[in-house]
Amino acid sequence: MEAAVLNIEGKETGRKIKLNDGIFGIEPNDHAIYLDVKQILANRRQGTHKIKQRAEVAGSTRKLHRQKGTGGSRKGSIKNPLYKQGGTMHGPEPRDYGFKLNKKVKKLARKSALAHKAKGKGILVVEDIKLKANKTKEFAAVLKSLKADGRNSLVVVSGHNEQLYLASRNIEKTNLIVASQLNTYDIMRAHNLILTEGSVAEIEKLFNN
Repeated sequence: MEAAVLNIEGKETGRKIKLNDGIFGIEPNDHAIYLDVKQILANRRQGTHKIKQRAEVAGSTRKLHRQKGTGGSRKGSIKNPLYKQGGTMHGPEPRDYGFKLNKKVKKLARKSALAHKAKGKGILVVEDIKLKANKTKEFAAVLKSLKADGRNSLVVVSGHNEQLYLASRNIEKTNLIVASQLNTYDIMRAHNLILTEGSVAEIEKLFNN
């Protein structure tokens, strides 16, 4: 599978880059994608929700009235969950929502997500992006040239680039990520997947290990 290499002005350079069929050309496994996205979102949950149970509610422990002879039901504590401002029964407690997922499944999920984008022609390959200054206006102009502005865009670079990070962080619906941190959720939610030439090599190195 080949893809035309564009410059930052959105024009073809006349060069093409080969995309590894073992990554971008596989038959996508949708269930692996589902499991990986589910785990990513579960790991992002704080799980700090908390209610007060009967033993934790402030209130007197005095028995409300005598056990027998009132004609009513027995009432042992004002903190009973049946009373207003009493404790809560079976409410949420702090917990970790994360779960284990095999490395091979996660790897298959990311490859499947990339294959989906390749089949849907949602991948753009550009020359390594170099800006004159770390200004949002310049990075926004690059996205506009690539016709990737206004929609969710994921820009993948080969390594950490402080200039590109500062220039892109304030652009709505645009996320800059290093190839080694590529994940299924970000790939699937992006309408445009923009890969720099350097990142393609990093992705192939990452998935061929």
